[in-house]
Amino acid sequence: MGAGLTRLAARLEREEAAARGDESGGGGAGRPPEPAGGPEPSPHRPERPHEAHEAHKAHRPEQPQEPPQGAEGPESEGPSVPAPPAYAPAVAPRPEPVDAVPWGVRVAAEAGWRLLVLAGTVYVLMQVISSIQLVVFSFTVALLITALLEPTVTRLRLRGVPRGLATTITFIGGFIIMGLVVWFVVWQVMENVDELSDKLQDGIDDLRRWLLHSPFHVTEKQINHIAKSLREAVGANTEEITSAGLEGVTVVVEVLTGILLTMFSTLFLLYDGPRIWGWTLGLVPAAARPGVAGAGPRAWATLTAYVRGTVIVALIDAIFIGVGLFFLDVPMAVPLAVFIFLFAFIPLVGAVVSGALAVMVALVTQGVFTAGMVLVVVLAVQQIEGHVLQPFILGRAVRVHPLAVVLSVAGGSLIGGIGGAVVAVPLVAVFNTAVGYLRSYSRESALRATSRPHGATEISTAPTRPPEPPGEGT
Repeated sequence: MGAGLTRLAARLEREEAAARGDESGGGGAGRPPEPAGGPEPSPHRPERPHEAHEAHKAHRPEQPQEPPQGAEGPESEGPSVPAPPAYAPAVAPRPEPVDAVPWGVRVAAEAGWRLLVLAGTVYVLMQVISSIQLVVFSFTVALLITALLEPTVTRLRLRGVPRGLATTITFIGGFIIMGLVVWFVVWQVMENVDELSDKLQDGIDDLRRWLLHSPFHVTEKQINHIAKSLREAVGANTEEITSAGLEGVTVVVEVLTGILLTMFSTLFLLYDGPRIWGWTLGLVPAAARPGVAGAGPRAWATLTAYVRGTVIVALIDAIFIGVGLFFLDVPMAVPLAVFIFLFAFIPLVGAVVSGALAVMVALVTQGVFTAGMVLVVVLAVQQIEGHVLQPFILGRAVRVHPLAVVLSVAGGSLIGGIGGAVVAVPLVAVFNTAVGYLRSYSRESALRATSRPHGATEISTAPTRPPEPPGEGT
């Protein structure tokens, strides 16, 4: 009983102490601190074994519990992998694939697909031009003729002639002159074809005799065999020659159609050219319209200068070479001079072809000496043309690099034959002028778009008036 009363008294004291701590708001501040090992067990009540075990677990530092070796968690697919040690180096993440590609390869790829798009566009455009080749060529020739005749319309209008009448006079006069030139060439060829054929036969006989006595040791049997082979080739290809003749009829129809389209286009370009140009500008986007509006007149001036200069240069070549052929007593000197004038519109190639034709006619009709003299005349005139006439008449405004001339003539001949070779160089000259103007226009627009200096910068960069010399001003 004494021990029980003692325990009861101790418990009452603890409850009173706890009640006093709650009333004071200390939350147990008045309670004496417990020893570090937890509440001290009563000396009168022995500590139970399971209470001692729980107290030991509460004050023991927590350690990660590792599952037993070979055991698998409910969500693990295999044995657990221990964490890497603290001294292990950090592994950098892999870069993005775009960052791994070298800069040069990326630039080449960006430029490559754009070049492929441009090549596809050019290919489609060439296919379209090939399908309507007659229309495109007729309109291009009409542009060249308009560039040649338009200054005449301008002069007539400055003298007070109405635009319609000036256009009619220029159009009719220009095409009459061109028709007379073509008629004269055909007439001269028909008049001299008999003489030329006789001279050609005599030349072939002279060539045969020369081959028989030449150091090549050609026998008459071999010459007869070559002639027989030629006759058999002609006889075997009679059917092809007939089909070529039928195709020639189609070519004649196409030529007549092209001539009518050219005349029709030239008439309206002379009469209503400014309105057609205004309508074309309406198709251009508004942002690029000012630049195109400035490049158009300059390109037209280049085309006009090119056509007029080429006509003057070709006329001078034809006159001088024709005079040389006349004094050397070469048959058909006038038709050959006209051919030289027409072939002069094909740069580089035309001069070579027309000169070779004149030399061959002189060789067949007059012999080697006359052919050599004709070659000297042709080379002299062409040298004067290339170094004096073209730089002086055409000027630097329409000058195109020789490599560009050769490539444009070759490309034009592949696309459109002789007509494509004729119009290739003036188109390249016009394109060169337009691109040069657009480049300078974009540069000036960028400079105008930059912000003007202001404040102290404007004062420091503003132009200052030079001081007046002493004795002037007040």
